[in-house]
Amino acid sequence: MGGTLEYLSGLLGGSGGHGHGKMRRRKQLQTVELKVRMDCEGCELKVRSALSSMKGVESVEINRKQQKVTVVGFVEASKVLKKAQSTGKKSEIWPYVPYSLVSQPYVAGTYDKRAPPGYVRSAEPGYVLATTGQQQQQQAGRPHDHLTDMFNDENPNSCSVM
Repeated sequence: MGGTLEYLSGLLGGSGGHGHGKMRRRKQLQTVELKVRMDCEGCELKVRSALSSMKGVESVEINRKQQKVTVVGFVEASKVLKKAQSTGKKSEIWPYVPYSLVSQPYVAGTYDKRAPPGYVRSAEPGYVLATTGQQQQQQAGRPHDHLTDMFNDENPNSCSVM
């Protein structure tokens, strides 16, 4: 009961009289996915041991064929990336999304022939990820709207060639 009262008084701004300073905020459990260049079991072992030694890491899963490392734990993505880079391997945050989430998967900035099967590169700023039904149709049409309005009579800035 005493812990509950201290918690509530901390929320309401009361000091509680117990001398507790600032309450430390706990990191949230999150999943960090990285693309790490690994060629052999030695590379995989080196990356696994480096990431497993980090404080707060719950599990490390490696898929060498996809060059994908998944770290689950109470960690920050930037720190996990730095630790992976400290092994000397080329590392970056996982740049791919499932094929089904992209509204236009064959656009120049999205399609990547080096992507694992079923994945494409994250969408470019002009192309929005597909969400739901009607919203998806509106977003998929946005990049081409300026092309259809270029020769529209109702557009005051349209081309007058026609």
